[in-house]
Amino acid sequence: MDDETMENSATETRSNIENKQPNSANCFVCGRDNANGLGLSFYEVGPDEVTAEVVIPSHFEGYPGIVHGGIVASMLDEIAGRAVLVGEHEHFRLTAKLEIRYRKPVPSGERLRLQAVVERRRGRLAFAHAELNLPDGTLAAEAHAVLADIPGLPVDKDELKSLGWKVDPD
Repeated sequence: MDDETMENSATETRSNIENKQPNSANCFVCGRDNANGLGLSFYEVGPDEVTAEVVIPSHFEGYPGIVHGGIVASMLDEIAGRAVLVGEHEHFRLTAKLEIRYRKPVPSGERLRLQAVVERRRGRLAFAHAELNLPDGTLAAEAHAVLADIPGLPVDKDELKSLGWKVDPD
């Protein structure tokens, strides 16, 4: 898929989006005020399903032209956690386990697509699958995450607002 086709596809996808998820101020992956972060935005595209697009700058490379594996892991971890936030933007779950399979090198400077879906829930655990795809749709990395509901996390809605947890306009 060329850049123009991908751009049109992204625009079309966003026009059908039901809900954009909140971003925080300082998160490495989604933080709007984190000048050293990735600045991703996440969109709910179905029940327990989210997507995001990103172009990773070269200062996040490991080898020349290749995004560092730790950055890939961070993005997969975040989007898996975002899948369990669908419909419950203030109900955070923490990653208990993350298994990643790196399948192809991830290039910097190219538009990449992330998606995740909750596969099942059991008690206080949720199980999600996340993928990172290259511009041509090839699977570059995938993860299976186990996310745990932690009752009594020390952040309520008022605290979240003061910490910058909100939906930003596109």
